[in-house]
Amino acid sequence: MKEIKRCRFAHLPTPIEALPRLTAHLGGPRLLIKRDDQTGLAFGGNKTRKLEFLVAEALAQGATTLISAGAIQSNHCRQTAAAAARFGMECILILNGEPPIDPSANYLLDRLFAAEIVTISARNDRARVLNETFERVRQAGKNPYLVPYGGSSPTGALGYFFAMEEFVNQGIKVDWIVFGSSSGGTHAGLVLGQRIMGFPGKVLGISIDEPESALKKQVAQLAAETSERLGPRIDFTPADVLATAQYCQAGYGVLTDLEREAIQLFARQEGLLLDPVYTGRAAGGMIDLIRKGYFGKEETILFWHTGGQPALFADNYERDLF
Repeated sequence: MKEIKRCRFAHLPTPIEALPRLTAHLGGPRLLIKRDDQTGLAFGGNKTRKLEFLVAEALAQGATTLISAGAIQSNHCRQTAAAAARFGMECILILNGEPPIDPSANYLLDRLFAAEIVTISARNDRARVLNETFERVRQAGKNPYLVPYGGSSPTGALGYFFAMEEFVNQGIKVDWIVFGSSSGGTHAGLVLGQRIMGFPGKVLGISIDEPESALKKQVAQLAAETSERLGPRIDFTPADVLATAQYCQAGYGVLTDLEREAIQLFARQEGLLLDPVYTGRAAGGMIDLIRKGYFGKEETILFWHTGGQPALFADNYERDLF
């Protein structure tokens, strides 16, 4: 394996817990949960694993400023801002959406970590504003590093290749791994880890906002590119990627009965908190698939919790949780 730069600040390995009450309530497969909401950085989440490799790459390049983008309540941006503060770098975030009148949730934490925030009204403006910001920082004599959307690059996806290695080494046998998939980095890392580690189960990404064909193509390409960071390239095709997009029709960040029920069930049956955008939607999809008999009753499902709970306290979600 090639030498890989990594800054180790995540709290790893994350624990795996049984969900006996939720299993009994649903009357279906045995349910477990992998607690990547406990990775430690700024309330944790899956982006922390990716940032261990992205920050290491930035530092190796002599970066002084991390620049990234996301939605106004982005979990990725919250963790990026925290990583920048931890390693003495500046941070600039390009956030799409209307800032809350009273700073709350992830937006509040971004400001607490002293990130410079640039808001845009349309996602189509993101690439242009990112490029303008990058050039502005460079012209100011600083060295910027662009952290990709969702941390989903070959460098960032390494975080979930090693997460799969971590899971396999925990020695718990499951038939399915289920999680939310959006920008594709978590998904690609797990798919690559599945291939290299020989994980015999199935890895199912529940799309948060991408059409199924586009998501599969994106994940396959990213998994192949990530493999080159480890050694010889391993090619993947969309057929190698398991995903469903049947639960994202409402649109990104729209709280529906699907997410609302999942959040309430996890809270009331297991005392666990999901978020309204990613894990709420992924868990809602998993619950629906269980009810439809998609999984065998004797199978074991691992729900990979990717974090995001601070979004529960955003005004637009707080009002609609019940």
